[in-house]
Amino acid sequence: MKSIVISSNSSGGGKTTITLGIMKALMKKGFDVQGYKVGPDYIDPAFHSYITGKPSRNLDLFLMGEEGVKVAFSRGKGDMGVVEGVMGLYDGKGIDSKYSTAHVARVLNLPIILVITPKAQSATLCAEINGIVNFENANIAGIIFNSISESYYRLLKAAVEKNCNVKVLGYVPKDEKLSLKSRHLGLVQSSEIEDLNEKIDLCSELILKYVNFEELITFFKETENYEDNYHLINKGKKISIAYDKAFSFYYTENIELLKELGEVTFFSPIKDNKMPEHTDLLYLGGGYPEVFIEELSSNKSMLLSIKEALEKGTTCYAECGGLMYLTEGIKNMDNDRVFETVGFFKGKSYMTKRLQNFGYAELEVMEKNNLINVGTKVNCHEFHKSYVDLKENKICSLTKEVYDGTLKKWQCGYSKENTIGAYGHVHFFGNLDMIKQLVK
Repeated sequence: MKSIVISSNSSGGGKTTITLGIMKALMKKGFDVQGYKVGPDYIDPAFHSYITGKPSRNLDLFLMGEEGVKVAFSRGKGDMGVVEGVMGLYDGKGIDSKYSTAHVARVLNLPIILVITPKAQSATLCAEINGIVNFENANIAGIIFNSISESYYRLLKAAVEKNCNVKVLGYVPKDEKLSLKSRHLGLVQSSEIEDLNEKIDLCSELILKYVNFEELITFFKETENYEDNYHLINKGKKISIAYDKAFSFYYTENIELLKELGEVTFFSPIKDNKMPEHTDLLYLGGGYPEVFIEELSSNKSMLLSIKEALEKGTTCYAECGGLMYLTEGIKNMDNDRVFETVGFFKGKSYMTKRLQNFGYAELEVMEKNNLINVGTKVNCHEFHKSYVDLKENKICSLTKEVYDGTLKKWQCGYSKENTIGAYGHVHFFGNLDMIKQLVK
């Protein structure tokens, strides 16, 4: 497989739009395309999968480790791999480039296409481009300008060719039809955009018309296959995973590992009457339960079936939105209405207008529980505009290293019977032992 990285100088620089357009354009040219996303994002990979028809894969050096990233990359299938970056090219965990898109590109030895959405710049933009190229000597193969006019593009192309040692591959004209809506935690999910096909098709046609696509293809680099030691033995487990528009935040490799342990069944807490019977492990991932709370709350038979199963001792692992769903209710930020949820954990979830915890952290199990050993450590990621106020034991301590070297600590992770819920999202590649303990 030949691959390339699509990055930018900042968030909102046009990475996602251009990535989706390039994927679709490659498919129109007859290529089999595999999507990847740098970092812990769930929304963008869903767009990739929508286009390619196959699971996109996250490449997160903090959550997965270098070996895990290499294995996840090698599991991709296709002729052409397109890796969408995160934030700006060099933006990582702190104030250096560790865990950034540039770091991932270096680990996988991949060239980078820089997408920039300029505004009222010419020579100054060249200075910025030279700074990006020279900051850590990243392998930047070319630049695509986004959302500009033809006359502005001609000006920028001439300026860059005079002042920079980097190839200008073309541009995508400004078109309001290409915009993707956002909400409080990022882009609206692909499953919620009715005209997504039209947007992606338009973007691909613009790329094929205004970008030197044949030259772009020449920059894709043949990639290495890495040894894959991330596997589990089949234990005959029956695993149920909540999956619908309210719960869709899952890493592809997490699902693959669970499938190796036994039989995986997906169900919808919105549409199905009850959770699957004879479940050994219930996995409630993150998502947007607060957005679809009326539908979730009105499905009383589902709420009851989950609560009864957990009270009888079914093992359950719940992350972020899954944790909120297991409380007694979710309170809307704009009014005092509380929507009833499962009610297994005593207490409620409360929506807020600002991020409560954001970023990478190390999670350590500090208190005895029925599932995960005390002392177990795992890297995780939090990103939520809500908090829970529960009358349950907190079993985990989380530590975040701040940019200045100071440490921020807080407690999270709730245990009751054979259920554990926490805000932190975990990639099982970062700790295979954790998933082994969950299904022991």
